[in-house]
Amino acid sequence: MAGRIKALRPMLAAALLLAGAADASTVAQTPADIVIYGCTSAGVIAAVEARRLGRSVLLVCRDAYVGGMTTNGLGWSDTGNHRAIGGLSLEFYRRVKRHYDDPAAWTFARRPENAENFVNDDAMWQFEPKVAEGIYEAWLKEAGVTVVRSQPIDRRDGAVEVKAGRVVAFRSGTGRRFAGHVFIDASYEGDLMAGAGVGFAVGREANATYGETLNGVQMANTTNHQFTLDVDPYVVPGKPGSGLLPRVTADPIAPDGTGDHRIQAYTFRMCLTDVPANRTPFPRPRHYDPRQYALLKRYMDAGYRDFFRKFDRIPNGKTDTNNFGAFSFDDIGMNYRYPEGTDTERAAIIQEHVDYQQGLLWFMANDPGVPAETRTEMSRWGLCKDEFTGNGNWPREVYVREARRMVSDFVMAEPHLRGTKATPRPVGMGSYNMDSHNVRRIVDARGFARNEGNIEVSPERAYPISYDAIIPKRQEATNLLVPVALSASHIAYGSIRMEPVFMILGQSAAAAASIAIREGRSVQDVDYGMLKQQLLSEQQILALER
Repeated sequence: MAGRIKALRPMLAAALLLAGAADASTVAQTPADIVIYGCTSAGVIAAVEARRLGRSVLLVCRDAYVGGMTTNGLGWSDTGNHRAIGGLSLEFYRRVKRHYDDPAAWTFARRPENAENFVNDDAMWQFEPKVAEGIYEAWLKEAGVTVVRSQPIDRRDGAVEVKAGRVVAFRSGTGRRFAGHVFIDASYEGDLMAGAGVGFAVGREANATYGETLNGVQMANTTNHQFTLDVDPYVVPGKPGSGLLPRVTADPIAPDGTGDHRIQAYTFRMCLTDVPANRTPFPRPRHYDPRQYALLKRYMDAGYRDFFRKFDRIPNGKTDTNNFGAFSFDDIGMNYRYPEGTDTERAAIIQEHVDYQQGLLWFMANDPGVPAETRTEMSRWGLCKDEFTGNGNWPREVYVREARRMVSDFVMAEPHLRGTKATPRPVGMGSYNMDSHNVRRIVDARGFARNEGNIEVSPERAYPISYDAIIPKRQEATNLLVPVALSASHIAYGSIRMEPVFMILGQSAAAAASIAIREGRSVQDVDYGMLKQQLLSEQQILALER
């Protein structure tokens, strides 16, 4: 579903923090060569790359911290084929390894021997959130990047200044103005892109739109993270007239492949520990309501016991805890308004996710209706005392798995990932499964609860990602690059949306921005030969033999 940004309220901002030599008032008035909005992993790497190329850079953060999901619980990297990761993205993981090569880094656990996916090619792929954040902060300082924090973009009409098809500047919610020559939108939400009037999509396209098989409604293909036992969804079992239990919808089901407005579920990636010295109990949320978990209780009453399958180990006795199964940490169906919602709506959606997930943890550890062995197991776990210390040990950022996606002249789609259609002008590679979490929980034709929308299908190769997917249409903006909310279909984005890939695309976007400045060209007219040569000289991977 294509959309346009409307008059939106500015995001509530924390106090301004500035890392760098420039005074905040000077930052607001002096145009930079490259202005990057969004301190995600892509934004951080884009800023480092731009400085390496000698450009003046402003890295403008919505929040007070940097790193996006890489520093907010996603410590078990979804890397896919490690050989497809090069450049500064690989350098990040090598810096992780160098950190953990120091025995002093192992404060709560022994260094694991030959742990699955931990170390490969002089890189380490699992890490603690605070370690990733420390690496990013040190790297930004080392590169001399000016970081301006707690400056969420003003999303009201006119806050992004565009003249003759060029972004001139944008305002933050605190009134700061950030001017530059080339802009990079590295936010998960695509807020700068939308404010500049660039076209975008939200939701699932029909399979027919881009010649796909895994987009749109996916009842038949949703086999993972699915109910493995029949669970009655009605308040009074067997009586539809009694109404549905919470977190089940009466949505009608369209034919498979039909497009709709729905997006895959969000979650907080939990950093938990079972080390008593570093463990703090789960908080009981202020709005706790055990009825929200009635369907899960019925599932457990029927015999379900696989709740703990995705407590993936990262260093020092911690986890990156992800969703697993039919009823878990994904807050299914509660995020549809997030991409285009007002800041007030977004804040309410985030709070809903906090309440849901904290309530789920409390329920599993304390509710007498939960099997005793499950309560005992959950009670071994808690939040980490040494993570997110300024936020009650809770991750500061919800996992926005998809929001807006730019619609450019070229759209990455399932055929490009599978290799049945050519991908022009590659600037990086992806390789992860075409991966969508569930989008809703409904009642199936037999009268039982069923999830819909989960897809986990490998493209069966590492695939190139086109430069044309990170630049807007020429008539919309000639000096903007979008390496995160890039031009891709719902299901293609499900593979591309991994943090190592965002770092890859952030570096490539900054390299292209530097060439555009040097040559006095629009981003659409950057000489691809020059860009390719630059990227290859920096060990970016643009092609890979099977």
